[in-house]
Amino acid sequence: MALSLRLHYYFFYLSSLAKRPQLFVPLIGISTATRNVFYPLSHAFHQTLSLPSHSHCLSRYDHAPFNFDFDLDDPDLPQFLQFLKKLHHSSPQEEVLPSSGFQANRDLVCSAIWALREEWKPAFLAFKWNCHHNDEKVCNLMIWVLATHAKFSTAWCIIRDMHRSSLSTRQAMLIMIDRYASANNPAKAIQTFNFMDKFRLSPDQEAFHALLTALCKYGNVEEAEEFMLVNKKLFPLETESFNIILNGWCNITKDVYEAKRVWREMSKYCITPDTTSYSHMISCFSKEGNLFDSLRLYDQMKKRGWIPGIEIYNSLVYVLTHENCLKEALKIIDKLKEEGLQPDSTTFNSMILPLCEAGKLTGARIILHTMVEENISPTIETYHAFLEGADYQGTLEFLSKMKGSGLGPNKDSFLIILAKFLKLKQPVNALKIWTDMKAYDVVPSCMHYSIMVEGLVTCRWFVKARDFYDEMISNGCSADPKLNKLFQKEILGSGS
Repeated sequence: MALSLRLHYYFFYLSSLAKRPQLFVPLIGISTATRNVFYPLSHAFHQTLSLPSHSHCLSRYDHAPFNFDFDLDDPDLPQFLQFLKKLHHSSPQEEVLPSSGFQANRDLVCSAIWALREEWKPAFLAFKWNCHHNDEKVCNLMIWVLATHAKFSTAWCIIRDMHRSSLSTRQAMLIMIDRYASANNPAKAIQTFNFMDKFRLSPDQEAFHALLTALCKYGNVEEAEEFMLVNKKLFPLETESFNIILNGWCNITKDVYEAKRVWREMSKYCITPDTTSYSHMISCFSKEGNLFDSLRLYDQMKKRGWIPGIEIYNSLVYVLTHENCLKEALKIIDKLKEEGLQPDSTTFNSMILPLCEAGKLTGARIILHTMVEENISPTIETYHAFLEGADYQGTLEFLSKMKGSGLGPNKDSFLIILAKFLKLKQPVNALKIWTDMKAYDVVPSCMHYSIMVEGLVTCRWFVKARDFYDEMISNGCSADPKLNKLFQKEILGSGS
C-alpha cells in the first residue's frame, strides 16, 4: 500500500475523533527570542536541507579538518599524551624532546595533535617531535589547531618553514582562510587568499570558491558577494560562485530578501540557475512558509529540464505540511519515490516538525510510526520536535526513547524542555526535569542555569531563582548583569 494511502487512512480516522481534545496537545513553543539563544528546531532541521554547515551548538574543535584520519585507539597514544602533558609543564622542554627516547611515528604524532586539539601547547610539543614539521600532513594539522586557538602568528611561522622546505603550502593557506573566517575576520581571510602568490601558489578557481565558501559558512555573506563581484574580471561570474552566495543568504543567514536580490542578479548577469540554485531558493522559501514561491520555482525548474533532488522534495514536504496541506505533502513523498528517490529521515522530519509546532502531536506520532515502519531511523531533530510539544509525561517518554536509541538526550535537549516548561509557567515540572538531567549524564551548563534563573524569576519563584543563581556562580559561571537587573526589577515590582 502506498505511503500516502496508509497515512490518509490514519488521518481520516483521527479526523473523526477531532472533537476529543485530549487527543491533541496544545502548542507548547519557545518564544522567538528563546529560539535564537537556545536550540532553534526549525534551524536544526533546515541545516539538513542545505549544504554542510557548522552548527554553532557544536564545539569548534569537534571536526577534523580536510578529512584527516586518526588512530585514537593506538595503544601507545595514552602514554604519549601523558608524557606530552607532563613535558608541557617542565623546563627547558627543547632539551628533553630528543633525549626522551620515546619513539613516535607520524601517525602517532597526528593522533596526539588531534587528541590535544583543545590544548595547543602540548599539541605543539607533539608537532616538534622528531622533526615531523617536515611532513606536510602534520604541518597542516598543527596549523589548523594553532589557528583555531587564534595563534595565527605561530601558524604563519610553520607555513614559512614549509615554503623554505619546498613543501606545498596550498592546503595550509586554505586552512588559514577558513580559520580567519571562523574567527570573524573576513578581511584577513581575503588577505590570505591574495597572499597566495607570495608562496608561488596560483589563486585559482578552486581556491576562490574555497574562500567564498569559508566567508559564507561563518556568516560573512556580504563580504563574499562583494569580493566575487569585484574580482569578476579575474574570476568570471558563473553559476557555482553564485550558488555559494545563494547558500549563504538562504541557509546560513536565512535572509530571503537578499536571496531574492541575488537571484535577480543572476538573471542580470545572464547566469543560468541549476538544480543547486533552485534547491537553495526553494529551501529558503519553504523556511519562510512561502508555499506559492516554493511551488512556482519547483514548476519552473522542471520546465527548464532540471531534475529535482531529494533536498527539493524535502523542502516541499515541509512547506506543504507547515501550510496545512498534508494531503499534498503525502503526494510529494509518493512522487519522489516515482522518481527513483527514497525518503530519508529529513523527509519525515519535514512533516513531524511542523505538526509538532502546530500542536498536532498525535499526527506527528503517526508519521514517526510510519517512519520506523519504513526502516528509517529517527534523528535527534525528530525527538527534539516532540520534546518541544509534549506535556510532562510525553517529555519523559521521549527522553527515554532518545536514550534507548543512543541519540542523547544532550544539553540542547534539556534547554528545549526547560525553556518550554518555564514559558508555560510550570516551574515544578522544570525543577523535576532539572533533577532528571543527572540520570542522563548531562552536566548543566551556564546556559541551563541562566534559563532556569530567568524562568523562575518570571514565575515569581524568587528564592529558588536566587539559589540557582548562587549555584551558577559557584560553578564558575560569570555573573550576568541581565539576571541581576531582572532580580531587581521583579522584586521591586512585587514590593517585597
